[in-house]
Amino acid sequence: MIGFSIGEPIADTRAPDGPIETRWERRRFATRLVNPANRRRLTVAVVGTGLAGASAGASLAEQGYRVLSFCYQDSPRRAHSIAAQGGINAAKNYRNDGDSVWRLFHDTVKGGDFRSRESNVYRLAELSTAIIDQCVAQGVPFAREYGGLLDARSFGGAQVSRTFYARGQTGQQLLLGAYQALARQIDAGAVRMFPRTELLDLIVTDGRARGVVVRDLVTGRIGTHLADAVVLATGGYGNIYHLSTNAKGCNATAVWRAHRRGALFANPCYTQIHPTCIPVSGDHQAKLTLMSESLRNDGRIWVPAVPGDDRPPEGIPEAERDYYLERMYPGFGNLVPRDIASRAAKSMCDAGRGVGPGGLGVYLDFAEAIERLGRAGIEARYGNLFQMYQRITAEDPYRVPMRIYPAVHYTMGGLWVDYDLRSTVPGLFVIGEANFSDHGANRLGASALMQGLADGYFVLPATIGDYLADAPFGPVDPGAVAAAQRDVADRIHRLLCVRGERSVDSFHRELGRLMWDYCGMERSEAGLRKALSAIPELRAEFWRSVRVPGDGDGLNQSLERAGRVADFLELAELMCLDALHRTESCGAHFRVESQAAGGDALRDDASFGYVAAWAHTGGEPVLHREELTFAAVTPSTRSYA
Repeated sequence: MIGFSIGEPIADTRAPDGPIETRWERRRFATRLVNPANRRRLTVAVVGTGLAGASAGASLAEQGYRVLSFCYQDSPRRAHSIAAQGGINAAKNYRNDGDSVWRLFHDTVKGGDFRSRESNVYRLAELSTAIIDQCVAQGVPFAREYGGLLDARSFGGAQVSRTFYARGQTGQQLLLGAYQALARQIDAGAVRMFPRTELLDLIVTDGRARGVVVRDLVTGRIGTHLADAVVLATGGYGNIYHLSTNAKGCNATAVWRAHRRGALFANPCYTQIHPTCIPVSGDHQAKLTLMSESLRNDGRIWVPAVPGDDRPPEGIPEAERDYYLERMYPGFGNLVPRDIASRAAKSMCDAGRGVGPGGLGVYLDFAEAIERLGRAGIEARYGNLFQMYQRITAEDPYRVPMRIYPAVHYTMGGLWVDYDLRSTVPGLFVIGEANFSDHGANRLGASALMQGLADGYFVLPATIGDYLADAPFGPVDPGAVAAAQRDVADRIHRLLCVRGERSVDSFHRELGRLMWDYCGMERSEAGLRKALSAIPELRAEFWRSVRVPGDGDGLNQSLERAGRVADFLELAELMCLDALHRTESCGAHFRVESQAAGGDALRDDASFGYVAAWAHTGGEPVLHREELTFAAVTPSTRSYA
């Protein structure tokens, strides 16, 4: 097990002081600009084409920059953002129910358990209204109510209806809008698109990010692309747990390679546990399926009142059911934040009151909603989600309750960035889920799409010019390029030469089990220390015994997965170390040693009110602390009663 040392404090020096309501506008005015003629001479590499990457690529090209866009899928529109279901938050207050930018800001800071930056969160809330206008102008088919205004529904952690949606396909529709904008720039020649291309290293020369080393996933060719700035929009690392709601291709390689090149990694142990997922059905599974949080608007969550009651749900009378979220949190009921709902479901199952195989599930019941709205009303709101559930489970949720259980969904940790979205490597910008900046220890539902589009459409295009105003940066050192390309080739060769007896997936599954058991929803010092002893042993076994069939001269998906799992095996150790050092319960991260007398999570603001930003050294990592300050919202014990 590795230890760590404490480095110098770190601070975000680009967020203005003064009234929080005017900080973003003052920062925009203070940034330097690049004139249109000079933009045409500058190249920006954007890695990833989800909501953050596609919107950023399209916006930068529209401004006149030359854009290189990379994705490992066969098309930009196959990015994982397309899987988002329930909606996107915005403080439009069309329902006239008391919403405002300030209330969205407050809900987000509180929902993140007071572990996010006030400046970033207020900017996100402020930009939320512009995002909706942008998407409507693109033709995104949001649901509308009878008067023609956009319809909105509630999500966890809010008592207002601010979540705009397109049935259960909001991510798909938003991504198609961003993809159309990107495709327009591809057709205009402003964006060069490189599909089926994976970033395997970052080129850093003279202290600046100046390009990327990539592998063509079809031909196996390793190449380099130079740029004046690099933008990572590569999503999160939830697949480190093996079973998550992420697409199987989602990985940590881009951010981890950047971390090894000098970018600080912030709050790696913060992961989003989603309470509304289809439970695990067996060891054969490769991923889990998310059921939208929007279902909690009309579905009621319950378990049998008596442990061990294995009667079918229709056989359990109302008086013998425990609608535990409504009982425990009457103010928010089934719409408490995700971390609260997830921990509550786990505690019910741990107490022997879970349902389904292995007792790892709770009911999400629509019987009352169907009686109130009729089947047609439920079909109009959630029809495609009900179809998906039935196809996966062979159970009809119109007739019997859904069964759900918490699962890894999103990662709040990521590369450290300042208010301008700059990492600690000059020239490297990080947007969307790949950075840590806006959610704290827990993300409110429907805020992921909001952050990705805010970063891509509005924040990055306004701040990247302040960096590029210093261009041109001079020639790139050929030696640094050759060295980075050689490192990639050597690593691929090393993976192919092991020729062991174990599959890549077997290592991934074992790592995922370790992480879920010891660095998942519930953590303890003993468990984390056990994981920190086991992970290096598993990593050593990987490099002794992994078997990667085929070669590197063409399409080889086993080789792709091997490289990603190798990076997961390194990141996992940092995640557990970060979790071990943070001896508090915060967000979905429940420390057994940090709980109140009644078993509630116990946060420690005095000792851990900071961002943990880790530096890679090749040996023991170095912890740099960014102290969080709260002037607009006072940290308090969260109450949703």
